[in-house]
Amino acid sequence: MEFPQQQKPVADGKIIYPLGVKEITDKISNDEVVKRLKLVVKTYMDMDQDSEEEKQQYLALALHLASEFFLRNPNKDVRLLVACCLADIFRIYAPEAPYTSHDKLKEIFLFITRQLKGLEDTKSPQFNRYFYLLENLAWVKSYNICFELEDCNEIFIQLFKTLFSVINNSHNQKVQMHMLDLMSSIIMEGDGVTQELLDTILINLIPAHKNLNKQAYDLAKTLLKRTVQTIETCIASFFNQVLVMGKSSVSDLSEHVFDLIQELFAIDPMLLVSVMPQLEFKLKSNDGEERLAVVKLLAKLFGAKDSELATQNRPLWQCFLGRFNDIHVPVRLECVKFASHCLMNHPDLAKDLTEYLKVRSHDPEEAIRHDVIVTIINAGKKDLNLVNDQLLGFVRERMLDKRWRVRKEAMMGLAQLYKKYCLHHEAGKESAQKISWIKDKLLHIYYQNSIDDKRSALLVEKIFAQFMVPHSLETEEKMKCLYYLYACLDTNAVKALNEMWKCQNMLRGLVRELLDLHKLPTSEANTTAMFGKLMTIAKNLPDPGKAQDFMKKFNQVLGEDEKLRLQLEQLISPTCSCKQAEQCVLATLASLWREITRKLTYPKQPTNPFLEMVKFLLERIAPVHIDSEAISALVKLLNKSVEGTADDDDEGVTPDAAIRAGLELLKHIMEYKEVQAARISEVLSFTHPTAFHSAETYESLLQCLKMEDDKVAEAAIQIFRNTGQKIESELPQIRSTLIPILHQKAKRGTPHQAKQAVHCIHAIFHNKEVQLAQIFEPLSRSLNADVPEQLITPLVSLGHISMLAPDQFASPMKSIVANFIVKDLLMNDRSVGSKNGRLWTADDEVSPEVLAKVQAIKLLVRWLLGMKNNQSKSANSTLRLLSAMLVSEGDLTEQKKICKSDMSRLRLAAGSAILKLAQEPCYHDIITPEQFQLCGLVINDECYQVRQIFAQKLHVALVKLLLPLEYMAVFALCAKDPVKERRAHARQCLLKNISVRREYIKQNPMAHEKLLSLLPEYVVPYMIHLLAHDPDFTKPQEFEQLRDIKECLWFMLEVLMTKNENNSHSFLRKMVENIKQTKDAQAPDDPKANEKLYIVCDVALFVITNKSTSCHLDSPKDPVLPTKFFTPPDKDFSNDKDYLSAEARNVLLTGKIQQQAKQTGVLGAVNKPLTVQTVRRQYTKTTVSDTASNTSANSQPISPATTKNREVSSEVSEAGARENEENPQIVKAEGGKKEEAASPAQGSGRKRGAPASDGTENSLATNPVPGSQPPLNKPRRGRPPKNAAATANAEKEVTATTGVGAGRGRKRAAPSQDTTSTASAEPISGKIPKQQKDIDSKRAGQQRQIDLQR
Repeated sequence: MEFPQQQKPVADGKIIYPLGVKEITDKISNDEVVKRLKLVVKTYMDMDQDSEEEKQQYLALALHLASEFFLRNPNKDVRLLVACCLADIFRIYAPEAPYTSHDKLKEIFLFITRQLKGLEDTKSPQFNRYFYLLENLAWVKSYNICFELEDCNEIFIQLFKTLFSVINNSHNQKVQMHMLDLMSSIIMEGDGVTQELLDTILINLIPAHKNLNKQAYDLAKTLLKRTVQTIETCIASFFNQVLVMGKSSVSDLSEHVFDLIQELFAIDPMLLVSVMPQLEFKLKSNDGEERLAVVKLLAKLFGAKDSELATQNRPLWQCFLGRFNDIHVPVRLECVKFASHCLMNHPDLAKDLTEYLKVRSHDPEEAIRHDVIVTIINAGKKDLNLVNDQLLGFVRERMLDKRWRVRKEAMMGLAQLYKKYCLHHEAGKESAQKISWIKDKLLHIYYQNSIDDKRSALLVEKIFAQFMVPHSLETEEKMKCLYYLYACLDTNAVKALNEMWKCQNMLRGLVRELLDLHKLPTSEANTTAMFGKLMTIAKNLPDPGKAQDFMKKFNQVLGEDEKLRLQLEQLISPTCSCKQAEQCVLATLASLWREITRKLTYPKQPTNPFLEMVKFLLERIAPVHIDSEAISALVKLLNKSVEGTADDDDEGVTPDAAIRAGLELLKHIMEYKEVQAARISEVLSFTHPTAFHSAETYESLLQCLKMEDDKVAEAAIQIFRNTGQKIESELPQIRSTLIPILHQKAKRGTPHQAKQAVHCIHAIFHNKEVQLAQIFEPLSRSLNADVPEQLITPLVSLGHISMLAPDQFASPMKSIVANFIVKDLLMNDRSVGSKNGRLWTADDEVSPEVLAKVQAIKLLVRWLLGMKNNQSKSANSTLRLLSAMLVSEGDLTEQKKICKSDMSRLRLAAGSAILKLAQEPCYHDIITPEQFQLCGLVINDECYQVRQIFAQKLHVALVKLLLPLEYMAVFALCAKDPVKERRAHARQCLLKNISVRREYIKQNPMAHEKLLSLLPEYVVPYMIHLLAHDPDFTKPQEFEQLRDIKECLWFMLEVLMTKNENNSHSFLRKMVENIKQTKDAQAPDDPKANEKLYIVCDVALFVITNKSTSCHLDSPKDPVLPTKFFTPPDKDFSNDKDYLSAEARNVLLTGKIQQQAKQTGVLGAVNKPLTVQTVRRQYTKTTVSDTASNTSANSQPISPATTKNREVSSEVSEAGARENEENPQIVKAEGGKKEEAASPAQGSGRKRGAPASDGTENSLATNPVPGSQPPLNKPRRGRPPKNAAATANAEKEVTATTGVGAGRGRKRAAPSQDTTSTASAEPISGKIPKQQKDIDSKRAGQQRQIDLQR
């Protein structure tokens, strides 16, 4: 604006004052000045712009008021009044100010600005005048006059600083509004905002200032919102200089740019419309710390609740997501933390985040994997719909993480989700169904014993007690929760829960035995026994190493505190209720705390580790769920389910239409719940039998017995067997009703019901002899081999009766066995089996005659186990019969009426029978080496299911120390199994058995006297003898056979030699050397047999010496050899001959045979690179389902390269079998079915599914190659036929549905024939000649290339 020339005052410069106002000079007092100025202020207030006469009249006064006297007056009241006058003067004379000097204007506005500080005190008597001053300035926009001043920025900066400093929470809305009007007019009507002025505004957004003056922050925030269009360019220029150009000196706020960006974005994203692309540039900085700062900023911007930045700026969003894979760990960690807020505030972005969180869930950094879990769980806790199934799947995978902290977070997080949505139903049935898998997966972890410690399993117990079935609930609610939880669990979860209760009961028994030892007089034997109990208890606690020390101190306190012992005895008493258990735990901990403070010294810390350990022990043994009251509540629930009055639908229990097809919907629901009710009661009856002793309970069970559902009735009989010892004496009415039902089940029930009925009668009735006779006599008279389907239940009942009462039925049973079982049933084939060519069929497809024969074999075993003596030589006859069954491949009559799948069933039954008899010492002694070898070769049977089930039975018996040590040698033959999973399972069995035996020796001092039957190293002589009589070992000097022998030896020795405890390596060497100084007791005068024995010894020595550097040391003791397999050493005989040639040793060392390469079949070509041409021996372990080879090259104990491969292969196998498999495969011994868990977790070490077959691989080869030589009748073992490899991929899919195994094992257990023997009509059983292989290879060459390309 143009400043006008100074108007001349009226009357030659005389100042005219308003009427009644005397002259104002420095001669009068301040009070008088104030008094006169008030009148002047009133005069100017009443004037308006149209009062031209008055404007001219008081012009001199206006100029006078701008003099130094007024502007620098020390009296604040004078200054305030003058400022008000000046504000009115600018209003009245607008748009031309009466002041022409730029300096004077600057001085005036700085003066007015200083007076605005008076706004700070709203309680001041002069506040209204200050408010009037502000209002006048804002309304007139007086400060706009300063735009023409060169240094106007100084005035504006001072004004803004003043206003931001005086604003406070006592100001009303009008004050804030006038301040905004005043400042916004300056910003919006000026030519721009300087950096200094911008800093004056932005400094109020910095967190430190924001916290000091919240009102100033709100004022700045509102000002920026109002002026966004004008100030945005200034803000963009500031950030461009700092972020892109790196000019941090442009502003003192440069170090706060990220804080400012966050605040500005929260105020209005439009303020940063030009700044966001600059952040993308910063995200790609080479400085990790700088990237971290930008990531932290963007995480807040993207994650803000109402932020639309991700959708508005997709390039920046994608660039930010790329930082999830940043090389800098803190950056990745920050990204993962951001994801939680993003999922909660922006569910629509979950899809973008899922893939990145998946990668980070496998991050090598533990903290990142941990935070991925926290991120997902926190979002899920807020709203389950925020996390998709994939995200929850990542948490499920981390339950198997190698780090305990991650595992614990995953398990606890899922448990919290389960409790919130499934137990409390906070989000309805749909959400509960979405995570219904959590309960199963958590319980599956209980079986992950291979993880470095037992903390995961122990945490499962804690989760079960706190989240799945909270022990704090009232009894009825708690039992209802348990009842419906158990009804919904899958098979493996049920087994885990049963095992959990079993382990807790076992620990409870250990504590009881410890307390019993405290009651005995002090002695060395008592102290030793007590120490063993303490060590065993410690192994069932977290961190067993520390727990051992704590248990010793706890035992010391127990010995001195009788009151503590009484409390502990009450806790483990069968009559202890859940409420009493809680009180006992609290009382025991209180007693211990007093003892600790009195006696034991521990450093002061937040939690006492000793007390925490004892608390954990008490929680494990306390009956927090089940007591008599709980059982009563459970029975009521069972009755409601039977009666149909339970609220089952509300609990999400639905029938399985596939299983209960054909029944009415209501009956489906009832039967399904009846099965679940009886099943849970059956388990609880083992651990809490006294809780069942009530008429009400047994009446309910009798109703279950009368139902048509077989499983319900079987479970009910099991409960009577476990709990009914007092029925005969205390509940006669129940007894009279129960006996006829048990008789009926024993005669015409299912096989399982018959077994339970016989055992139930034997367990709970005093006149059991009479009861059993009433069952035995009619059954024995009604046996008819011509109706095999009616034989199965009677055979089961007769077998168990003969086992439970052998003396009572000795004579009739001998007659039944001789005349009916053997001659009439086993030695006759009445029907012709189905010629489907398959080696295995489902249970319901097995012919009734074969099922009867299987039960007949079991009857023989039970009869012998009942007698427990061989006085009548019946055991010898039975063993010869079983051996003949194995030699004849299951076709005892050799009439070829029986089909292949039925023969497999009979071979399995015969092998299992020998295993069962071997568990009885009197029968083990008469089992010949030949019979032992035949039994062991079943583990290499041509049928996959036979191998699988037999290996499981063998393992279970060995791990319970029921079988002699020699049977552990059978696992060495598993090295020849073609299926990787079978080899991995066998290795795990060996690890477990060796661990159990060594632990048993440590815990039982008396075991040192029986080391020959317990020490794992003593399995080596049995293994060497077994391999020397391997039917495949026909040419002792043939390199391929030597390589097979070495693989089998290494399969066992690798596990035995993992640690060199007590110089065991030299002990093994000495033992093998001693064997070479003996002869084969099975054929001592046969040079060939002894030569094979010595060759196996040399191979064993080769493996031991190349694996161990300390095996040449002196042996700690002289090994003892089993006389049943080796002759005593002859003093005149010294065998120092080396039976391995240099070339043979080279083959064993390298795994390669140096001779002209030959073509291999499709199977070999698929599993090795085409560029490598090596000889493929007949029985290699690699199949189309097993690309990670475990052949001899991977079994070498010496070559660095091969050792590495072996270790990798072993690690993968173990990982697949243990850590990374959520649901371990479980084999049913009776049915032979394989139960697999629902989808296994992803992981690099995952086991592949077992090769599958539709029967092609397990069937006879019916189309031999024309022109080829007939195959020889040599037994085949551990290898599917090569002509089946082309169909192996299809067979994998079929097995998943049909259960038919792939991968053949040994077909015939008889000794192999010489190569010149007559050809057999069964091509599959022979070794394919070289000519035939060449023809097969040529004809399959083109097809092989196609297969490989696939």
